[in-house]
Amino acid sequence: MVFQGLVESYNNLLNSGDARSNELPFVRSPVYVICAVICYLVMVIVGPRLMEKRDAFQFRGLLIGYNFTSVILSIYMMWEFFRCSFLNPNFNLFCEVINEKDQSELTMGLVNAHWLYFFSKVIEFLDTFFFVLRKKNNQISFLHVYHHCSMLVLQWMLVKYVPGGASYFGPLCNCFIHTLMYAYYMLSAFGPHMQKYLWWKRYLTRMQMVQFVILMVHMWHALSRGCYHWYYPIASFFVFTLLFLFAKFYYSSYSGESRKDVRKKD
Repeated sequence: MVFQGLVESYNNLLNSGDARSNELPFVRSPVYVICAVICYLVMVIVGPRLMEKRDAFQFRGLLIGYNFTSVILSIYMMWEFFRCSFLNPNFNLFCEVINEKDQSELTMGLVNAHWLYFFSKVIEFLDTFFFVLRKKNNQISFLHVYHHCSMLVLQWMLVKYVPGGASYFGPLCNCFIHTLMYAYYMLSAFGPHMQKYLWWKRYLTRMQMVQFVILMVHMWHALSRGCYHWYYPIASFFVFTLLFLFAKFYYSSYSGESRKDVRKKD
């Protein structure tokens, strides 16, 4: 009886979701996402141990190419989200209701953009993979791991259940931030001589925190306008946890630095 119930629940899960996105690769079943997260966590735990007695890899050209590709991908996704929402005269930017029967060109473009954004979160696991190979273990923080794992799961839920509607806004904003972030990583990969041009790192973190506040306001406004879906409260809580963790990171990274600057001026 228990096994039969589990099978029925799993089948119901497979058949649930938006009909337009449910047939896209890796969306119908959560197995792919669960396996990806497990493999990622294994890499995070086992990888540094395997690299402990090995020399760090040096692949500047590969890092530059990877980050440049990530910049281009982020710009493309940002354009697709913008094109299918802001440039759609029939789209309500603040409270667009999802209509599964709508298969117009702009609407399907938005659905496909959500899928690409979801899959990009798998590609971004390479960020951590490169940290492991370069023995940059200090970069593999709880915030880093939590962010990568939870974003993949949340975006799978989004593309499966709410691909479009008011949910366009988060990926749009995040693609803009990621364009700047990967541009920073690309420039830093050129070598230490680029550091003098990368003074804006702390402002990138500030922009990320401002992004989280804007996203929460947008979701709360959509909820107040009746654009309710069970995904939005979950996403709102997740964004709040990211805001808290990023604020904690910012304080620990730059507050001491600010105090040192004050002492130097004195």
